[in-house]
Amino acid sequence: MAKVGSIQDPEAPNSTRSISKTVTIKGSHTLEIHGFSLTKGMWVGKCISSDTFSVGGHLWQILFYPDGKNPRRDNYVSLFITLVSKKLVDNVRARFEYVVLDESGDHHHRSNGPYTLHDGYRTIGYDDFCERTPLEASRFVKDDCLTIQCTVGVVKTSMDVPKTVAQTSDLRQSYEQLLESREGSDVSFEVEGETFYAHKLILSTRSPVFKAQFFGPLKEENTCHIKIEEMQAPIFKALLNFIYCDVIPDLDSKCLDIIMTQHLLAAADRYGIEKLRSLCEARLCENIAIDTVASSLALAEQHGCTQLRSTSLEFIGLAENLEVVMQTDGFKNLKESCPAVIYDLLKYVARKRDYSSVSYDPDLNIY
Repeated sequence: MAKVGSIQDPEAPNSTRSISKTVTIKGSHTLEIHGFSLTKGMWVGKCISSDTFSVGGHLWQILFYPDGKNPRRDNYVSLFITLVSKKLVDNVRARFEYVVLDESGDHHHRSNGPYTLHDGYRTIGYDDFCERTPLEASRFVKDDCLTIQCTVGVVKTSMDVPKTVAQTSDLRQSYEQLLESREGSDVSFEVEGETFYAHKLILSTRSPVFKAQFFGPLKEENTCHIKIEEMQAPIFKALLNFIYCDVIPDLDSKCLDIIMTQHLLAAADRYGIEKLRSLCEARLCENIAIDTVASSLALAEQHGCTQLRSTSLEFIGLAENLEVVMQTDGFKNLKESCPAVIYDLLKYVARKRDYSSVSYDPDLNIY
C-alpha cells in the first residue's frame, strides 16, 4: 500500500508575488541673494552658487545666472540645480521645483522631471527662468533681496517582500514589553548613575561582545551588575532598544539626532552590533552638515566606516565648504585626534581641482 506523504501535487498552481515600491525623498534649499541689483552685469555664463545640500544621499547645489546662461537668451535670468556628488555608481532619478518667493508667500514657480542624471548629465534647469527686467521691478525683489527656493525629489525604487503572518506578529512588541517590565532580568547596568535591567541570553544572541562577557571562556566573574564607562545613559538605552526591538528610536531635534547617531555608532561598534553600526553610518551619510561633518569624519576614521569617510571627505573638499568647516570646533578636534586624515583631505582637494565640467544638452537644459 502506498504511503501518504507531504509531497506537493505537481499539477497544483505555484503562485509567487513581488512588490515594487517607488518613493520620492524630498529636500529643499533656500538661496537669498542680497544686493540683487548689483548682480546685473556679471556677464552671461557667470553664476552665483549656493552652499551644497544633501537630499536622497546625494549632494546638490543651486546655480543662479543673473545675466543668463545662454547668450541667445541674455534678457532672462537662468536657474539650475546641479548634482555635485563624486563619480556615481548608479544613475540618479529626480524631480526638481524652482520657486521665487515674496514676503507674502506668493511665488513664481516652475518644475520639471523626473529626469535621469548620471556622470554625463548632472545639471538641470531653465535658461529662460524669468525675464530680468520685469523681475527687477516685481514684488519678488524686496529691499534689493531675491529669495529662491529649490526642491529636489530623489526617486528611489525598491523591491518589497509581501507581508506575511510572521512579519505582522507582535514579537517586537513582546520584546519591548519584556525590556520595560524587567521580568526575568538577570543582569543590570549602571550608566551615568542610571540603572538598566536586561537578559543575558538576549544580549548574547545580538552581541558577540556580550556573549563573550557572559558565556565565553574568559567571562567576567561578576556579570550580574556591570558599570558602563564612557557612554551616555540615553545612548545605552537606545542600544538596548535596538537589541530587543531591532529599531533605532526617532529623535526630535535634527541636530541632536546627528550627535546621538554618532554616539550610537560608536556604541554599536563597541559591542559588535554590525546592523546598528551600518544603519547609523547610513543616517550620518544622509545628514552631512557643516557643523558636524568634521566629527563624523573623525568617527569614520576611528571606527573604520569607509562610506562615511568618503562622503565626509567629499563634502569638506568642496571649495564652498572647506573654509567654513575649517573654522568649526569639530575640525580643530579632528586635527588633534586624527592628524593623518588631514593629509588625505589635502590629497582629495588637490585631485578635485582636476574635475572637468560636463557637456550641455539644449533640448533638456541638462549639463
